[in-house]
Amino acid sequence: MTLLWIAFAVLLLPALWLLAAPLRRARALHDAQRDHEQNDRTAEQNVAIFQRRLASLEAARERGDIDQARFEEDRLELERSLLEDTESLKRAPLKGSASGRLAVPVVMVAVVVASVIWYQQQGAEGDLTLLAVQQEVQNHPEGSIEMLVERLEEQAARQPGNPNVWMALFPLYRDMGQGREAIHALERLIEIEGRIPSLLGQLAQIEFFVADRRLTPRVQSLVDETLERDSSQPTVLGVLGIAAFDRGDYEAAIGHWRRAIAGMSDPSSGEALRQGIQVAQERLGVPPDEQELAMAEGPGIHVRVRLDDDLAGLLDDDAAVFVVARDMEGELPPLAVARLTLADLPAALVLDDSRSMSPEASLSQVSEARLMVRVSASGQASPQAGDLFGDLAEVPVGDVDGEPVEVVVDRVFE
Repeated sequence: MTLLWIAFAVLLLPALWLLAAPLRRARALHDAQRDHEQNDRTAEQNVAIFQRRLASLEAARERGDIDQARFEEDRLELERSLLEDTESLKRAPLKGSASGRLAVPVVMVAVVVASVIWYQQQGAEGDLTLLAVQQEVQNHPEGSIEMLVERLEEQAARQPGNPNVWMALFPLYRDMGQGREAIHALERLIEIEGRIPSLLGQLAQIEFFVADRRLTPRVQSLVDETLERDSSQPTVLGVLGIAAFDRGDYEAAIGHWRRAIAGMSDPSSGEALRQGIQVAQERLGVPPDEQELAMAEGPGIHVRVRLDDDLAGLLDDDAAVFVVARDMEGELPPLAVARLTLADLPAALVLDDSRSMSPEASLSQVSEARLMVRVSASGQASPQAGDLFGDLAEVPVGDVDGEPVEVVVDRVFE
């Protein structure tokens, strides 16, 4: 923190220098203004112009070009103009060059004080302290989760209004099995941040597990409030799925978990829920092929992979089988990847966005794909001599309910 305040002081120095800089030129400016006012001949020039114009009027009257009434009117206008010009030249007395010097240090002090107060109100001093504590524990020879929790609890007492303190404490309490402490941390975080659906969902989840996976009135109230604010909140939908699964309502569990996966920003994070859906489908007696179709997310490819009879017995049954979908130009990373074993063949499966390797490349981005199947004895992702291979190009990406396209592994990679 000392280095931080030194940095602030260094940043304030240019601002203070800009405030003090005019004082260095005050004497020169004062002298220049005084000389200008003393040598100003504007008033004399205005009088000379007035006299020339008045002489022209008198000459015009003597020639008979204008009468006496016109002469008086024009002379009055000249006098009024001279008076206005002279009035505008009046200046207030020039103040001394030292006048107002005391205001500069007052302003400088005010700038420093205002800057410090603003940073204390709007800055991140507490977050920097929190980061320093975490790094200290991480670098400590005897650093542990318990030590980190102890240090964070000290920070919670010092800065109870900092949401990042409670955000750091909650997962630590949860992972250590301290449910009540985790609930308290989440409640403090909600008090500070407001009743955000994601926070309410996490609170409902931890209350659910603390209550031995029961939908108590407290948990149900949190679930209802969360879904009222966000009907697709995945954490709460996951809780409802677990509750339905525990009471044997597997169809309801599958429905809740599918909605939870659809509401996740990162589809890959729903792998545990997909496994839960698969178990629920097995409990319902759904065949494996239908399970694949039911798990499909968005457009995809329903594919059946089989080994050509002529290649049977070349590799062991535990050899890895990689099923890969790529874009037709081969410019993107793999759009979808599935892994089987040779013993699984023939096998039907669905390639969709849930099997993508990167958010930047998925099957929903293309209308056609190339399917490549490789059987690897080594299990390596890169092709090796002796691997078995098969592919199929220009496969449409779309509805997966129809008959599967077939890819036959019929070649040996040289």
